[in-house]
Amino acid sequence: MVYMSSLAPSVLLSLVSAVAYAAGAIVQERVATASDGRSLAPLRNRVWWAAVTLNGVGAVLHVVALAYGPLSLVQPLGALTIVFALPMAALFVRRRAGATAWRGAVMATVGLAGLLALTGSSDAHSLGRPQQLMLAVVTFGAVAALVLLSRALRRPVLRSVVLAGAAGVAFGIASVYTKTVAMEWTAGSVGSGLPTLLVIAALAGAGLLLSQAAYRGAGLTAPLATVTVVNPVVAAAVGITLFGEQFRHGTTGTVLALACGVVAAGGLIMLTTERMGAERAEPAPAEEPQDPGKVLPAPAAPPSSESAGPKPSTAPPAPPMRTPLERLAGRVEFGPPGAGHRSGPAAGAGVTAVDRRGLQTLTPPALR
Repeated sequence: MVYMSSLAPSVLLSLVSAVAYAAGAIVQERVATASDGRSLAPLRNRVWWAAVTLNGVGAVLHVVALAYGPLSLVQPLGALTIVFALPMAALFVRRRAGATAWRGAVMATVGLAGLLALTGSSDAHSLGRPQQLMLAVVTFGAVAALVLLSRALRRPVLRSVVLAGAAGVAFGIASVYTKTVAMEWTAGSVGSGLPTLLVIAALAGAGLLLSQAAYRGAGLTAPLATVTVVNPVVAAAVGITLFGEQFRHGTTGTVLALACGVVAAGGLIMLTTERMGAERAEPAPAEEPQDPGKVLPAPAAPPSSESAGPKPSTAPPAPPMRTPLERLAGRVEFGPPGAGHRSGPAAGAGVTAVDRRGLQTLTPPALR
């Protein structure tokens, strides 16, 4: 009865922790989508700090759940983060997931839950100082290698998945160091865990920034599923190799654990390919993007009243301006030399002559 009474709050806390993690991931993805791509831009965004708070609440609830229930129950329930994130994203930010994304998320969650459920525990061992130093060097080296690999990738989805894998590695090893500090504090050696706390803070901060960068360009599901799977798998691998943990049920449990790992990996691959397919389909309607700096030719329209060009009018057009030669032609007079002068043009004009005033005259043919 006592076991059942402690198991209920453990399950409840684990579920609330998964919801907090999912909400934090959704906010992080929205901040990444709206940011300008600079690495430190989210630090100046108050919404991003709300995501950090949600992740911190999820971590605290997870630790408290471990205090009430066994690791074999709490860790698999934490894998429900990706399952909670999909309907929450559809409800709060109108980001609906397709059938392929749902299948991939369910496969990743089921595979991870089965893998963690088959992983045994051994609380009798903790990492010594040489082991902690070696693990820190290997972890930071692996994270740096994954970051460099992501820079060499051209596809945004693959780059984001690699960054999410690096974040999962950082979070997973931070969990290992957290377990070591907890065991040292339980043994009464509080001062010896202070250097380890700095390593935990560095790994947690790196994991948070890497996961934030992973959400840019790949959406929500693929990076979140990668972090959710890689984090506990890395922690379980370190527990098996350094803490003496092993899979339950001997050889049968090992085979089942490998099968669960294949299922989880298949879910991640399905999520990645689904996002890559969406990425290929997105540029289709935007093959000719509107360039805000490009001035497009305006359609023909009547000039405004402020235009310097000719204005259409229903009134008779004004006589055009005449050149000096045309003005001179306006002074042409008809008639014989010395006769009265009549200005104006006349049809059938003849040859020209010069009168006594020096003006050109046109002599009619009858008088020539």
